[in-house]
Order: sequence, then C-alpha cells, then structure tokens
Amino acid sequence: MLYIFIAILIFGILIATHELGHFATAKLLGVKVNEFSIGMGPAIFKREKGETLYSLRILPVGGYCAMEGEDDESADPRAFGRAKTWKKVVILSAGAGMNFLTGLLITLVIFSQAAGFVLPTMNDYIEGYGTESSGLQPGDVFYSVDGHRIYNYGNLSLFLSRAGDTMDLVVERDGVRVELDDVYMPLQERSDSEGKTTYLRGITIGREILPATVGNKLQYSWYNCLDFVRLVWISLGDLVSGQVGLRDLSGVVGITATMAEVGSDPEISPTAMDAIKNMANLAALIAVNLAVMNLLPLPALDGGRIFFLVLNGVLYTLFKKKISPEHEGFVHMAGLALLMVLMVVVTLSDVGKLFGR
Repeated sequence: MLYIFIAILIFGILIATHELGHFATAKLLGVKVNEFSIGMGPAIFKREKGETLYSLRILPVGGYCAMEGEDDESADPRAFGRAKTWKKVVILSAGAGMNFLTGLLITLVIFSQAAGFVLPTMNDYIEGYGTESSGLQPGDVFYSVDGHRIYNYGNLSLFLSRAGDTMDLVVERDGVRVELDDVYMPLQERSDSEGKTTYLRGITIGREILPATVGNKLQYSWYNCLDFVRLVWISLGDLVSGQVGLRDLSGVVGITATMAEVGSDPEISPTAMDAIKNMANLAALIAVNLAVMNLLPLPALDGGRIFFLVLNGVLYTLFKKKISPEHEGFVHMAGLALLMVLMVVVTLSDVGKLFGR
C-alpha cells in the first residue's frame, strides 16, 4: 500500500508540474490566472493573493491552471483569448516543456550516482553464422542501426531486433565514425544445452565503459530523455500499425500498479535505494511521456489547441477568415469525450489485468 500511495503521489506531482508550466508562463507573459490548484476535488486550503486564487485540494492526482478567457469569451484585455498568438503557443507548450524538464532533472539526479556509462561494442563473430564479411571489427562501438542512434547498451538489442536481415550500421572505430552499408546479418535461432532458444545476429556484444565525468553525466542524462521520447514514438507507431492493441496500453491504474510492483518486488528492487532509483526512473519516463503525448495535435490536448492556432493563422493569411471559437470548442469537447472513453476502456483493461482477466 505504501508503494501504491507513493506511485499515486508521483503521478499527481507530474500532472501538477505540467499545470505549473502553464501557470508560470501565463504570469510571465501577462495573462490573467484566476486559479491555480494543486490536486483535485474539494479544497482543503484556499488563499487569494492578488488576482489569483491558490488552492490545495484533497485528491493528489494533478491540478489545474484556470486562465481568464481560456474556454470562453472575455472582455478582459489580459484574457488568454486576447493574447498574441505567440504568447498562446508559449503558454500551451510550457506544460509539456515543464514535464520534459522534470524528466531530465530526475534523470540527472539518478545519473549523479552513476559509476560509469555502458556502450555496446562488437566483441567477436559467432562461428558458423557467415557474418564475418559484415565489415565489423572487434572493439567497434555501435553508433547507429538503420539511422537509429544507439544511446545506451539496451538500445542495440532493441533496434537489432526490429531490423531486417540487411541493415545500415555506423560504428566508432578508434575515434572515427565508420559507415557500413547493407550489412547482411540475418536473425537466426540458436538453442542452448537446456533447450532455451535465443535469437542472434552472428556476433557477440561487448561493453565499453565510459567514465562518469560531470560532462558524461549531463550528456547521457540528455540522451536518456531523448531515448524516452523515441520510445514513445515507437510505441505510438506500433499502436497505429496494429503491432500492439488497446490491451497493451496502460492508464493511471496500470502505471500505478507497475510503479508499485517495481518498488516492492525484492527481485527487481532488493534494497530501498534500488526501489527509489527504479521508481524515479519510471517517473522520468512518465514525465517525458506526458510531454510528448500532450503535444500531439489531437483535440482537447495542448497540441490540438496549438494546431488550431497555427491553422487559424494560415486561414487568416490566405482567406482573412478564422474558425469560430464555438466550432473549435465543439471539436475540443468531442475530443475530450473520446479521450475520456479511451481512458475508461484502458482503466477497465488495467483492472482486468490486475485480476488476471
């Protein structure tokens, strides 16, 4: 129960951080904010300072930033709807920006304790696979596979598993990047003495350990967050292509359960410090995930609202017309309804998975 509570709290903090991004930039750019709330539900604390009501609410599952004229017409000259377009874009983007920054800061804290960073290298050829003509040499550090940058050790197995029999590789050899085009490395099965099947590309993978200097900690924290962004896009691509289904998605319930499991399972987190690090890493992934998802050009999301701002700018430039706020509001309302339905479906799926259904 403790880890479940911590997971819910982390999730709520990440959503509240998103709203803090909107709040801070709105204030900075002179847009009136009527209320800034941490948490949802009934208020347990309220205090009005200047023009803004600050509130703390009982449910630690997010928050909101209520700007004047955000969803309706307002005569106030400092209303969100009357702000210049670039200000609206900055305010709407700031929530996702704050989420990404949060993920980066969490990763920096985790990596501040790192003893080194592991990069995958070519170790040797496996006899009998016929890959000796690939051009790879022992000690080569993998830089990219089919254009996908290899940021960490786990990236190599991921992108080798997704590649075809022929791929383009870039490796670093003695400090120089070497391009190897159309490398034939077919995925082949091999069974060990216990009958366990593994899939190999005809090579064994070694490791190069980079020292954990301050520069490397900063660089690989950034790389780690870029890798999180890429994982989100890969997941979205797999969803659109049908490689994964709704059953594979997780909502708040599923994410909370995963975080609680990661923190409490002694095999995954044998010590309290391991539990903290693993939950923090998941929190960083979720933060970056929220950043990417909120910028998708879908109705009701920040990205959808930015899309309408850009679309109205184009329409006004070409035809001196804009989409009416009423019609735009209807689209966002419909999008919100669909998102709520999706959330309910995913939540029911999460609950079903918890009970083994």
